[in-house]
Amino acid sequence: MQGGPCSSGGGRAAESACPHRRPVTSDAPFPPSRRGRLSRAGEFDAVTQLGRAVGGRYLTLRYRRRDDDGEPRVGYAVPRRVGGAVDRNGVKRRLREAIGRQGALLRPATDYVLIARPGIAATVDARGFDWLCGQVEELLRSAGAQP
Repeated sequence: MQGGPCSSGGGRAAESACPHRRPVTSDAPFPPSRRGRLSRAGEFDAVTQLGRAVGGRYLTLRYRRRDDDGEPRVGYAVPRRVGGAVDRNGVKRRLREAIGRQGALLRPATDYVLIARPGIAATVDARGFDWLCGQVEELLRSAGAQP
């Protein structure tokens, strides 16, 4: 079995000598694209159980105010009913981009979870990305109007 360009079959010692691999350090900051995201199950659960929700046919937005002064954080839940892995990852990528365009509507110290519903992948393909951005904007405005 052949490996990558730096694979010599030498195990861990050969891997650490590879110039294409970067060492992983525990104090390294997250890349900028990862900041502001919910990533742990407990964070999602807190928003789901203690937060409020606004929704539409293809998206639901759950949100919860935190007790700190931090930046807003967003998590994405795209269940298997939405489609296969390729469809789910495409939906998540589009949702991240839509949130990026509507970032001014995110309130500080608030956690958000966008939940996709079945049928969203085909609808976005049919109606376009601008339609998705409009749906996300509508949900964020509804959440901002509520206390």
